[in-house]
Amino acid sequence: MTPPTNNSTDRQLIPVNISVLTASDTRTEAEDKSGKALVERLTAAGHQLADKKITKDDKYQIRSVVSAWIADPKIQVIITTGGTGVSGRDGTPEAISPLLDKILDGFGEMFRVLSYDDIGTSTLQSRTLAGVANGTYVFVLPGSTGACKLAWEKLICHQLDYRTRPCNLVEMMPRLLEV
Repeated sequence: MTPPTNNSTDRQLIPVNISVLTASDTRTEAEDKSGKALVERLTAAGHQLADKKITKDDKYQIRSVVSAWIADPKIQVIITTGGTGVSGRDGTPEAISPLLDKILDGFGEMFRVLSYDDIGTSTLQSRTLAGVANGTYVFVLPGSTGACKLAWEKLICHQLDYRTRPCNLVEMMPRLLEV
């Protein structure tokens, strides 16, 4: 099922600056398929990559990078990949949650509904979430490349497109609309 985007022809795309963080104890830049998939998709959609990093799956290292990006007025969106499961050192939600001013509960709910078609009840193990901090939107995605593609293609790309009606997250980014 494809969600309606109701893209308006009377509006132009407003590119946003997006930073991508991969949380992993084992991945290098060469092996970071999920991070690369996100970068490819966001640039293909007309957005700009503000920064990309890989950090250990450590909540304090994750929080440090994301905090700096939240404080940077040039970054409107942060997407993390990895560390959303329930095993081992998975702790990205614990790293990010305290930084958020508001949580967008619908994002995690919708992601799990869409993910069910691919992985069945295993989707209940995903602790994917999204929220806003200091006017910066933060999306916390699983480390799976398929999950990153799903989240981008079915949810994130539509909400980061100013042409999407009846509403989108770009409309909530006043610094972009003042230009």
